[in-house]
Amino acid sequence: MNDERFVEVKNLKKVYDNGHEAIKDVSFSVKKGDLVCLLGPSGCGKTTILNMLAGLLNPTSGDILFDGKSVVNVAPKDRQIGYVFQNYALYPHMTVLQNVMFPLTVGKQKMPKDKAKEIAEKYMKTTQIMELADQKPGDLSGGQQQRVAIARALVQQPKILLMDEPLSNLDARLRLKIREEIRALVKKVGITTLFVTHDQEEASSIGDKIILFNNGVIQQDDLGQNFYLEPNNYFVANFVGNPVIDNFKVQVNNGKIVGSDFEINVDDLDKSRFKRDLTDGEYILSVRPENILLGDHGEVSAKVDDVELIGRERILKFTHDGVQARSLVDLETPIKPGDNINLKMRLNRIFLFTKEGERIY
Repeated sequence: MNDERFVEVKNLKKVYDNGHEAIKDVSFSVKKGDLVCLLGPSGCGKTTILNMLAGLLNPTSGDILFDGKSVVNVAPKDRQIGYVFQNYALYPHMTVLQNVMFPLTVGKQKMPKDKAKEIAEKYMKTTQIMELADQKPGDLSGGQQQRVAIARALVQQPKILLMDEPLSNLDARLRLKIREEIRALVKKVGITTLFVTHDQEEASSIGDKIILFNNGVIQQDDLGQNFYLEPNNYFVANFVGNPVIDNFKVQVNNGKIVGSDFEINVDDLDKSRFKRDLTDGEYILSVRPENILLGDHGEVSAKVDDVELIGRERILKFTHDGVQARSLVDLETPIKPGDNINLKMRLNRIFLFTKEGERIY
């Protein structure tokens, strides 16, 4: 047994009959007991990966191993997985108890009803839905239906739990509550979980690590904070973060980074943050809004277009080189639309990308 690679995906590819390459040579591993989020925009391949792990789709090539054993030719019912679907897929004519018991009353796992009821009630207590036992799904809230779906997946005592956008049908406040419950629950049960989401905040808040996809390719496989602090490339830097990152076109020439109305000496940058040598040419300088600071003198002078309140902070919106950019300030800073401001960047927190999106600094 290799607990560090409890789930292992090796060179996985999926090409559909129409020639669309949904997954392009993807490899990753998941540690036993971890909750890992598969993150990315719609159509990036994350649900395709989940369905191949579940056995609902066959890979074109590559391998999937659970606990060191290939499952590519193993039927879905024999993979020892639990699957929570986006729409919960509860049986409307059954009570909550009957829904949760159902996997234990059919197929190879079929057992006496009193035994199935005992196991179902154990997981209904864990998911806090015992008082709903006699109700039907149509009488439940979205959050309650979610718990029923999770309990039904857990009664099979699977080795691996797969969850496909399980919170997308809930309102914002309930999503926050349920995602905390899900993390606490899977950690309590100790089950290895892969959780598909397009919501970066959701992924960061519950995942032990995140695997970010785009166009069927892994962009970064890392701890949550590293997507924000040390993005692999331009796509990662722009997908993660709220408010979104600011991007400026620059030229590097003779040891200087030159924007439309600012200039930075390359020698002033932190040498340890360079990924490779910086040669002369066109680049994109990216910086998060909290790293653009107000000052008496700065690299950039701007006029405030708008001020947006976001909780404990405000976003100053300004136009630079024809593109809207943002700076983050506290509530007490006395600035209003129309004010002229000077801004400077934290040079140890900027990023430099090639036009193709490769990170240089």
